[in-house]
Amino acid sequence: MRRWNGWGDASIEVPIGEGALRFLARELGPGTAPRDAAFDTVCARLPPSRLPPHPLVDSAPAVRLTHALGQSLPDWLRLRHGRVEAAPDGVAFPESAEDVRELLRFAIDAGAAVVPYGGGTSVCGHLDAARGRPTLSVDMRRLRAMTALDRDSLLATFGAGVAGPDLEAQLRAHGYTLGHFPQSFEYSTLGGWVVTRSSGQQSLRYGRIEQLFAGGRMETPQGRLDIPTFPASAAGPDLRELVLGSEGRLGILTEATVRISPLPDFEAFHAVFLPDWERAEPAVRAIVQARLGLSMLRLSNPVETATMLTLAGNQKQVALLETLLRLRGAGDAKCMLLVGASGNQGQARAALAAALKIARRHGGVHAGRGLGERWKKNRFRNVYLRNAAWERGYAIDTVETALDWPRVSPAMRAVERAALDALAVDGERVHAYTHLSHLYPQGASVYTTFIWRLAGNYDADLVRWGRLKSAVSETIVAGGGTISHQHGVGTDHAPWLRMEKGQLGMDALGALFRQFDPSGCMNPGKLLTP
Repeated sequence: MRRWNGWGDASIEVPIGEGALRFLARELGPGTAPRDAAFDTVCARLPPSRLPPHPLVDSAPAVRLTHALGQSLPDWLRLRHGRVEAAPDGVAFPESAEDVRELLRFAIDAGAAVVPYGGGTSVCGHLDAARGRPTLSVDMRRLRAMTALDRDSLLATFGAGVAGPDLEAQLRAHGYTLGHFPQSFEYSTLGGWVVTRSSGQQSLRYGRIEQLFAGGRMETPQGRLDIPTFPASAAGPDLRELVLGSEGRLGILTEATVRISPLPDFEAFHAVFLPDWERAEPAVRAIVQARLGLSMLRLSNPVETATMLTLAGNQKQVALLETLLRLRGAGDAKCMLLVGASGNQGQARAALAAALKIARRHGGVHAGRGLGERWKKNRFRNVYLRNAAWERGYAIDTVETALDWPRVSPAMRAVERAALDALAVDGERVHAYTHLSHLYPQGASVYTTFIWRLAGNYDADLVRWGRLKSAVSETIVAGGGTISHQHGVGTDHAPWLRMEKGQLGMDALGALFRQFDPSGCMNPGKLLTP
């Protein structure tokens, strides 16, 4: 059963160890657990539905509440303090593209906004209900079947509501994989990945979702948009690009055809420690620019490396590892690099060997597969630490961007500093750390995590988050970074989109949305602010 006011399955707990709690208390001060609102209490506060009855629409308060918000920190604050000021007036569960078309007609006739809903994992405000008008949430998770498999072209077609584990299970039964593994993999959906331009943890081998999305179908207020599949085309602008990153503003993606790969017969993740950031960044740049055929590179800065080792739990083993690393030149400033390879065993082993050789030239110390395989085992569990931290009185939030190589290190330092300065005005400290989550020959994604104390008061904590979010977002765009590398725009990033797209670009997006959605019913307020 899903948590209604936190991350993931309610039966899964990932506790913070006592050593880590002492670390947080020392770095940030002791936390005080907030008091959460009860589910029934929040349901009772929802106003009556403004939608007329429809056989596909459920207007029960419990269903509406569980579709009201996503997983951003403001979403958590609203849910946990019972301050859900806007919720959908009804939730529909279509089972076909025809149902989706019928629901769009129903919403337009009722003067309602339509918010597409996949796995509910958005961290930047994609799911907010419209203000001042009824809202219909359209939950796509019943459209989840694989409807076609082309073994010759390596293409598979799915209903857009299929979640990551279900998609991979259906492919695995035939010997294939999509290879798209975002941290939200267990709950997020194929349609959500496409319309937010998702990036998986092993995109270095399999590609980001824009490389994997070959075509599909979208139901819009103006009719159905069909996007056929081609291996390549020079026939004008690519309509796939209209759908990618559209965040529900054009219509609802009902079907997606994706490029698949045979299951790898070998996969391994290794850990390497570099002496410091000044040698670590050139090392990963050299590795990724060598185009070795790896599936993953993930570089943690010194603070994240120390934090991850603190959270690892077995302090005796960690202390032994650190002693051995120090003897080999990787001391307190060390940076952990995870290197992954997947595919044909010979090619993958050769790619690993080549990467390790480059790392050694930069002072890298190979630590074997243990830490890498531990990361793989827990890669969809670490996000559960948000729940445990909240229960101890701490908030965890992240920002991510992507920049060309000369801007990567300056941006990393500036973003961390901006967060510290933002909360210093309240006399609060921030524990900030960063990793390069996705690497490219041109540059890298810079992914920064922030931990700070909760005030325990809705208004104070919302102001505190807003101050931090604004400071780091301003720093990102000022430093030449994109406002989002993988999470999308939603409402939280929309204020900074203009700095990236320019006025002409924003006007073009507005015209595009009006072409497909003249009445403005599709997910209003996302991407473009009113």
